[in-house]
Amino acid sequence: MGETYEAGRVTREAFGPWPVYHRESGAAFALRPAVRPATADDAQQVAELIATAFSGLRPMAYLVPDRRARHRVIAAGFRIFVEHAVEHGEIHLIDDGPAVAVWFPYTSPLPAPADYERRLTEATGEWAERFRVLNGLFEQNHPAEPHQHLAFLAVHPDRQNEGLGTALLRYQHARLDGLPAYLEASDPRNRDLYARHGYRARQPFALPDGTLYWPMWRPGTV
Repeated sequence: MGETYEAGRVTREAFGPWPVYHRESGAAFALRPAVRPATADDAQQVAELIATAFSGLRPMAYLVPDRRARHRVIAAGFRIFVEHAVEHGEIHLIDDGPAVAVWFPYTSPLPAPADYERRLTEATGEWAERFRVLNGLFEQNHPAEPHQHLAFLAVHPDRQNEGLGTALLRYQHARLDGLPAYLEASDPRNRDLYARHGYRARQPFALPDGTLYWPMWRPGTV
């Protein structure tokens, strides 16, 4: 698609267009979203967006069984990785922030978030061990080959089914320069979306309550 990206600079880039469908009427229109890299100032907004988009997913019910506390706790827990991505990865926001993608490069050794255990305990409290279980499963199933890892792709519920997630995927895929990509899909609907973008599901793994994750691999190109 011919996009360019300059590391370290906050820029907005138009790309596309492709058909997007209006939520209510079903009418098709052309979308040209602007994408910008997030900064440290966006960390709380990004963490809140991820929590809002993810709170209804089954894995989140395992992580934080208390529905009243779920959004707050998962936002605090995920903010650790959002802040880590500001320094060691890439965060792409669309326009004023209805959708976000958080990527980490696994092309060289990637450091762990600073002071992670203390910060996780403070952020998640009595549910910290559940987050550790999930982290352990992610580590056990993570591929060793060099790749880009899509840690989070989140679209605000009020803006879903408009093609924003597709926009973010296409934006990054155009910049991979032949490198493979990897992610963990948290429900069948997301799994099927990623499959349409070239990701292939591997053997799923389960949380202690039986909730499944699907590791998915998008082969690189030569």
